[in-house]
Amino acid sequence: MATAFRSIPLIVAFHGADISPLLAKWDDPNMAEDKGVAEVVRQLDQACREAGFFYVISLTISSASFSIRQCIVIKQKGHGIPDSLVKEVRSVTHKFFDLPYEEKTKIKLSAATGYRGYQWVGENITKGIPDMHEAIDCYREVKQGMYGAFSNPLEGCNEWPTNPPNFRHLMELYISLCTDLSRKIMRGIALALGGSVDELEGKRAGDPFWVFRIIGYPGLSCGQDMSNSDIGCGAHTDYGLLTLVNQDDDITALQILSNGLYESTLHRVINKSPKYRVCVAYFYEPNFNAAIEPLDICVENSGGTKKFEAAVYGEHLVSKILTNFVY
Repeated sequence: MATAFRSIPLIVAFHGADISPLLAKWDDPNMAEDKGVAEVVRQLDQACREAGFFYVISLTISSASFSIRQCIVIKQKGHGIPDSLVKEVRSVTHKFFDLPYEEKTKIKLSAATGYRGYQWVGENITKGIPDMHEAIDCYREVKQGMYGAFSNPLEGCNEWPTNPPNFRHLMELYISLCTDLSRKIMRGIALALGGSVDELEGKRAGDPFWVFRIIGYPGLSCGQDMSNSDIGCGAHTDYGLLTLVNQDDDITALQILSNGLYESTLHRVINKSPKYRVCVAYFYEPNFNAAIEPLDICVENSGGTKKFEAAVYGEHLVSKILTNFVY
């Protein structure tokens, strides 16, 4: 259970300065016996229980539902994604949002596009209140009938802009690397929960769905007062498994409040800077049709009683998407 905290915990690897021991041993069946891995796992567990968000030198992680939900901020090195790509993804995002409105709306999000594409400032809502950001929403491709009738609203391919010309290539490469990194991180989280290294794979997340949001937050105009209508993204908790966040380094905007072993941490975004801020968020999710319920090991470690009913991930996702936008 998350407790009150003044700063986000820092995860420092055994004899190192990042989580490279975990990434190096991720496919070793005996990885838990490695001293470096064990130290990273210990710190992951402590941070998830006490704060819900934490830094791992190159990354930041925050916990959430399924009884797990992490948010990782990609910053430097040690995570396997080239720093040049991390920066280029932000750069091309700025270039897209700098385009005229008419150019951006060529890939406008709608029900007809499977809720994929561009949305203008205020079209995304959190708890009934418009969010002051613009964005491109993407999802793993859903083919017709792939998961049954409940996945119909998400059927289709992503809407990619042709300007900037390298936008799609960069984002698809980045998504692929984020997927690979997330699986490795989740193996460490599985060990932190006291399970096997593949506890969160198979029927739970052996074929993970993903969500990808490319977000731009307008800066605060000179002399402008803050109000509820200026919140970039309203207070909320994430769902799913893991979030990797690639955001501008020089603008502070993310605000954190901190069977319920790893609680989802309430957070919101308010850009108080006059600078335009971008954030590229990759969400690593369970299998689309996975029935999510407390892990047996978590039930054992929290009194023996299941505190949450089972829920199908894809059904929950679709229900959120269908109530998330105004046009």
